[in-house]
Parts: sequence; C-alpha cells; structure tokens
Amino acid sequence: MSEHLGGAVIPTGFDVPVEPLRRAAHYTGEPGCIAEARGFAAQFLEQLRTEWCADIDSRTDGELLLVVSELVTNADQHSNGPYILELEGTDTAVEVAVYDSNAALPRRFPKNPERVGRHGLEIVHAVASQVTVQRVPVGKRVCARVDLN
Repeated sequence: MSEHLGGAVIPTGFDVPVEPLRRAAHYTGEPGCIAEARGFAAQFLEQLRTEWCADIDSRTDGELLLVVSELVTNADQHSNGPYILELEGTDTAVEVAVYDSNAALPRRFPKNPERVGRHGLEIVHAVASQVTVQRVPVGKRVCARVDLN
C-alpha cells in the first residue's frame, strides 16, 4: 500500500514483497532418509509457524508430513541416485517438491481398495490442492501444494 501526499508516493510498508520461507535437503537414499525428510519437514513447519505466524493445525501438519513421506518414498524406491526435497511456504500454503534422477514420470493408478501398494500418488492427489510433474534435465520434479487454510 502507498499513500499519496502532494504528488509524492510514500510507501507504508505493506507493499514490500516478502519472500516465502524456502529450505532444501539432499538425501542419498541410505536407510533412514525418509524419516530424516519427515523430520526436516517438521522443523520447516515449526519455522513457518514462528516466522510467518502460519496457523497450521495438527491435521494439516499430518497431511503435509504424509505428502513429504509419499513423495520421498517414491523417489527413494524409483530413482537410481540421490534426491532433493525442497519446501517453500507462506502463511497460506506449502509447496513440496522432490527431484530425482529417474526421468520416468510416476503413474497414478485408479482407485482400487483391493490393490496392495501403489497408492502414493492417489494419497498425494487426495491431500494436495495441486500436483504437478515435469521432466528436468537430470530426471523429474514432482511438486504438491498443500493449502494451510
């Protein structure tokens, strides 16, 4: 917002762009990486609560950790190398992005309660407001947006 006094524009502070909170972590695929990624995401949410005054209830907290678990598990199981978890958030949403070295795009299977396994993307789509997948020069990026309000 700005105030106009005698032709001069005086910034009031509300129009200053604020960068989202961003954090990234690299994982090798060694045992324990998925739990580490969940811990990293939990710390990110605490920082988002503190720095952005984000109102994140326990249900949304659990949903976001579930999305992180599913995307990191997929990268862990289907790539031949390390993967990266990126988190970006504000007081309204968090974007979870996972990069891995496998260029094959993930498949979302139709709902089937009798199928054992392969429900990861189905779960992510149920929880996230938006899911995108794109190839990148060294593999793919899977991104899910979780709304906080």
